Amino acid sequence: MDQIFENTATAFALKTDSELERAYFLFKMIANEPLVRIGSAVTNFAIKAHLPVEGLIRATVFDHFCGGVNEQDCLPLIEKMYEKGVSSVLDYSVEGKDVENQFDFAYEKIMEILNFVKEKEGIPYAVFKPTAFGRFAIYQKIGEGKTLTEAENQEWQRIINRFDKVCKKAYDMDVALLIDGEESWMQDAADSLVEDMMVKYNKEKPIVFNTLQMYRWDRMDYLKKLHQKAKDENFKIGFKVVRGAYMEKENDRAEEKGYPTPICESKKATDENFDAAIEYIVEDLDVIALFSGTHNELSCYKLMELMDKKNIAHNDPNIWFGQLYGMSDNISFNLAAHGYNVAKYLPFGPVRDVMPYLIRRAEENTSVSGQTTRELTLLKKERTRRKI
Repeated sequence: MDQIFENTATAFALKTDSELERAYFLFKMIANEPLVRIGSAVTNFAIKAHLPVEGLIRATVFDHFCGGVNEQDCLPLIEKMYEKGVSSVLDYSVEGKDVENQFDFAYEKIMEILNFVKEKEGIPYAVFKPTAFGRFAIYQKIGEGKTLTEAENQEWQRIINRFDKVCKKAYDMDVALLIDGEESWMQDAADSLVEDMMVKYNKEKPIVFNTLQMYRWDRMDYLKKLHQKAKDENFKIGFKVVRGAYMEKENDRAEEKGYPTPICESKKATDENFDAAIEYIVEDLDVIALFSGTHNELSCYKLMELMDKKNIAHNDPNIWFGQLYGMSDNISFNLAAHGYNVAKYLPFGPVRDVMPYLIRRAEENTSVSGQTTRELTLLKKERTRRKI
C-alpha cells in the first residue's frame, strides 16, 4: 500500500498559512516538555485566579484543539471538514464535576447534542463519558461489589436513568452513541451498564458503543466474552477501540495498592493487543461494528489492508477511523480522500471549563513518543511546499 499519509497538501488543505504557522508554533512548544509543565501550571493558576487569559488561550491552543465554545460555534468547522469527507464527533469536554446538578446538566447537554446531531449529516456519532452522568466513587463501589447505602442506591438509579434516556433517544433518532472508557477500577460497573443498554437498544444494529482500552491485557477476553453473549442473546455490539489514556495513573495505583497492573507489560504488547482486537472485530462485522480510534499510522495501514484482503468497501458503515481534532490531519484527511469513513473528535465547551482537557492533551503529546515530532515534520514539509 502506498504511503498515503505523507500527502501534506491533502492533510492541511483546510489550514490557511497563518493557521499552519500557529500549528507549527504550538507543536514546537509542546515538543519542549518542561515548557508544557510550566505552561500548564501557569494556565491553571491564571484561570483559577480569573486572570484575563481566555483571549490568548482561545487564539492559540483552544482554537487548535477545540471546535468552539458551543455547538453553533462548531458549525462552520464541522461543515468545512465534511466538505473534505471528514465527519465530526461533538465532544462536550467539560471534566470532572461531582455534584448532582452538574450530572443533570451534562445529561441535558447530551440530549441537546443528539437533537443537533440528527440535523447534521456531518456528525455521525454522539459521545459521553460515564462519569459525566454520575460520581466516580459510585461506579467504583459497584465494581468492587460493595453494598450501597439507600442514598447511593437512589443515586445509582439516577445514573441508570440518564444512561437509559440518552441511549433510547439515540436509538429513536438512529444516531450511534460512543461511550468513552475510563479508569479500570470504575470500568466494570460502567461496562455492565453499557452492556445492558446494548442488549436493549442494539437489536437491529449497533447504536450503543462501548470503549476497549487495549493497553489493558484483559480486554481481548472481554471482547470475546461479550461477542459470545451477543450471539447467544441476539443483539449487536459496537466498540471504539483505542490504546488507552490513563497509563501512569493505572500503574501508580496498582503499585500503591499492591495488585498486578492491568496494563500490558510493554508498548509492543499493547500494539499487538490493539491489532488483535481490530482483526477479531473485522472477522465478524455482522455482529460487531468498529470505531478504530488511533493516531498510529501502522494500525491504520493494517486495518486498510485487512479491509482490502476481505473485500470490504472503504465506506462500509460498520468500520470507522477516528482521530482527535488538532492532531494527525495527515491520517484523517488522506483516509477521507481515499473514501474511508473518518471522524474527528471535536471537543467544545467554555474556554475555562475545557482547560483541563487541553492540558491533558498537551501532556499526552509530550509523552506519546514521536507524536509531536511527526506533527512537526509534516508541518515543516507543508510549509516548504507552500514556500512559507
